[in-house]
Formats: sequence, structure tokens, C-alpha cells
Amino acid sequence: MDLAKLEAYKESNRLEAKAAQGGLPKSVWETVSAFANTSGGVIVLGAKERKDGTLEIVGLGDADKMLDDFWNAALSKDKLSARFLRDEDARIDAVNDKKVIVIEVPRVSRLMRPVFLNKDILGETWRRTHTGDHRCTREEIQSMLRDAESSSDDSRIAETAEMDHIDYETVRKYRTRFEFRNEGHVWNTASDNDFLMFLGAAGKDAEGVLRPTYAGMLMFSKDCWITRVLPDYFLDYRQETSADTRWEDRFTSFTGDWSGNIYDFYIKAYNKLKAALRVPFKLEGIERVDDTPAHEALREALVNCLTNADYHGRSGVVCVWRDEALTISNPGNFRIPFEKAVQPGESSPRNATMLKIFAMIDAGERAGSGITKIFHGWREMGYAEPSYREESDPGKTILTLPLSEVSAGRRQIRAADINALSSGEKERSKAGIVQYLTVHGPSKSADIASGVGLGVSWTNELLRTLVSEGTVEAEGNARARRYALPATSDQQKR
Repeated sequence: MDLAKLEAYKESNRLEAKAAQGGLPKSVWETVSAFANTSGGVIVLGAKERKDGTLEIVGLGDADKMLDDFWNAALSKDKLSARFLRDEDARIDAVNDKKVIVIEVPRVSRLMRPVFLNKDILGETWRRTHTGDHRCTREEIQSMLRDAESSSDDSRIAETAEMDHIDYETVRKYRTRFEFRNEGHVWNTASDNDFLMFLGAAGKDAEGVLRPTYAGMLMFSKDCWITRVLPDYFLDYRQETSADTRWEDRFTSFTGDWSGNIYDFYIKAYNKLKAALRVPFKLEGIERVDDTPAHEALREALVNCLTNADYHGRSGVVCVWRDEALTISNPGNFRIPFEKAVQPGESSPRNATMLKIFAMIDAGERAGSGITKIFHGWREMGYAEPSYREESDPGKTILTLPLSEVSAGRRQIRAADINALSSGEKERSKAGIVQYLTVHGPSKSADIASGVGLGVSWTNELLRTLVSEGTVEAEGNARARRYALPATSDQQKR
């Protein structure tokens, strides 16, 4: 924040202004708690909100005393439940020759949340929304307490569940995929119950009785048993692409005509949602491969949603296919700041055991780059930028995957930045162009772009690279230009 331009800012979910003309306001602590429990933010003491929403600097008469009062309380065990503010987080500054106090409140680690006031966790835990500071509900507090545990919530033994509650038909389907992906693995010869123990889907309770873990119940049980240990558990898929009907297709977890568990939902929902994606022409040998980076992104998005959901929450997992976009939402907010979640290597899954179970069949990114894969894969296929947003009461995270293409102007910008793509992504796209030309012969760039599933500008940039490498030849003038494989190439001879 540029303090010199402070009067141009408006209060938001990351900025709070308080006139503080009568001393340190009591409400400052509510905002400190709220910012710490959400995304962090800045508090300015000595500024007030005008009628148009912008800020007016009123200054502080005794800023030094007010800052001392703030630190005396902040360091007291009676005011804040945790010490997380550093010396540099609160300071006196001057704006237009008037003194103000600027307090920069960081988002605290999940291990320290919830941050509450006056030793009253139920009554004095606050969170920030776009409309201000709000007292947390019991449900929100319980969610933060679960996230603060060092071990993953889904690794716990489901004390009231029995192994008979496992749907072994789902286990059979999972094991078939596991064996295909892990040929010769030592677990392939294990009994079903031992296999579930190896995965972390089952374990022994304090009395030595084998029981499912929460991960095992969620992944491999049936809805009727899952809801006995997680009453708010709910899965919902809807296709809402028709103006004439409320939905064209729908299935939920509670109907009883399928298992209703997470693993089967992942398979069913993906097979529905992938029909919304363009499938370019691509060959692997002589076989057509109906898979793209967008398909990989969609699978990653589903796993990310399912393994980061708070299944104690009320909102449920909901996947919706509309004309303009796919939306995938899960109960619970990010456990780490979003700007960190998108960094490679940064990961804090809410259900780490479930993520491991998915990863063992090559579904889900364990290296902390899952969100990066979602964004890159979607953009690589020419779709508009995905977006995440968080909601509260109940806490919910929503991913939107637009089905529209990027505008021509934005596509031109991305074409200029194509060198920023990973070498693997570029090589896959170039190989797709070569495969298209192998089958179709000389073609215009627009036809190639449509067939391969890339934006026209991206395709033109890749074609220029292929021409400079001698892999592809350009024929004709700019308006009628066609591209083909050299007549001497092995592909053209075939």
C-alpha cells in the first residue's frame, strides 16, 4: 500500500481505517483477530471513511502513547491468544503532515489459528469478509481447530465404523487401477484388508480392532455408512446447460443406486465433465489419444477439491457443468494463503491420506504443484483463465474453469510469452501439429489450431518455430499460406 495515496483507497477485506480520536479503539482487536484468521490486512489508525467510501486522513494527537498502548495489550496474555506480531508490523507514519499508525496484520499459520481475544474462543474469534469483521460461528472455530492439528484429519480411526462398512467392490475397482499403474508392486498380492492398511485407509484402534480410517470411509465405503460418521457429507454433480430444464443430468451421493463414495464420484464426475472439453486430433502411434492438458487439469482440479474438502462442513462437494464454465466447489477454505498455494512445492492438503490414495494411481499431484498444473493445462488449451474464490458461513472454496476461449488480444499476448511455457508443454503442442499434418497433409494455420485444440496465435508461433527448425514447410503467401511436412520426411513418405 502506498501511504502517499492513502486517501484514494477504500476499506476492503484487506484494509480497515479507524479515526481513533478518543484513544486506542477497542474494535481494533476484533480486526486484528479477523485479519489473522483470514488473509491478513492493514489497519490504519488516524483515518476515517468518507461518504464516497474513500479515506480521509484525520491524524492522531498522541500517536506515540497510542502505539505503546497497542503493544502493551498485544504482548499481554490476556488480549491475544497467540503472539505473532513483529516489531515492524506496527509503526507511526506521516501522511500529509499528519501522524497515523499503520498495523500490518499477517495471516497466521493454520497451527496458530484460531486467533481469539480475551481468552474467549467461542465469543471472541473473528474473521474478515468484504463487509467487515464478523464473529466466527462454532462451526468455523471447529474447522480451524481441526486444521491446526499436526496430523491429517482423515488419518484418524473411525471409532464407530467396522470393516464391513467398506464397499469391497469399490476396493476391487481401485486395486485394478492400482495394479495397472504399479505392475509388480508388493502390495498387489496382499489381502484387501492389508492393502487398505498399507494405503492408510484402515488401522487398529486402541483395543487392537481393525477399523476404517476416515480416509478409508470416504474413499471406499457407502454413503449410508459415511454419513453415520460425517453427517454433513454430500456429493452433487449437475449439468445445467439447458434453458428449458433445471438440470439435464444429475447424480448425488445419497440416492442408493451407487456407492456414493469419493473414489466412485471422482470417476463418475470426471467422465461427465470431460464431455465439455474440446478434443483435438492427436495420435500416439496409429491410435488416437483423446486426452489434452485441459483433461489433466480437470482431473487435478477434481482431486484437489476432494482432498481439500472439509467433510465436517455443511456445503458439500458440488460440480456443475454450465454453458460458460465448469465449477467445482468444496466445503472449507484454503489452509495456506492462495498466493502460496500456487507456488510449486507449496502444499497443505486437508486430507493428506486421501491425496496419497489418489496419487498411488497417478491421480493428484503430491509434489505441491497441483494448482499450477490446473492453471497451465487450462491455458494451454486456449481457455480463459481459471479462478478461485472463497466464501464464508459456511466456508467454501470454488474453482471456476471457463469454457470460453481467451480473447484475440489476450491470445496475442500469450503468444508473445510462449517461451515461458515449459519445454514439455511446447514439445507436446509441436508434436500435435506434426501429427495433424501427418494425417491431413497441407493445412492452413486456423485449421491446424482447431484440430490440435490450441489458440490460433499460439499455433502460428509454434509453426514459425517448426519452420525455422526445418520440421515444417510454409507454402504460399500470407493470406493463403499452408503448412506441410517436408516431402523428404518420413512422415510425408508414409
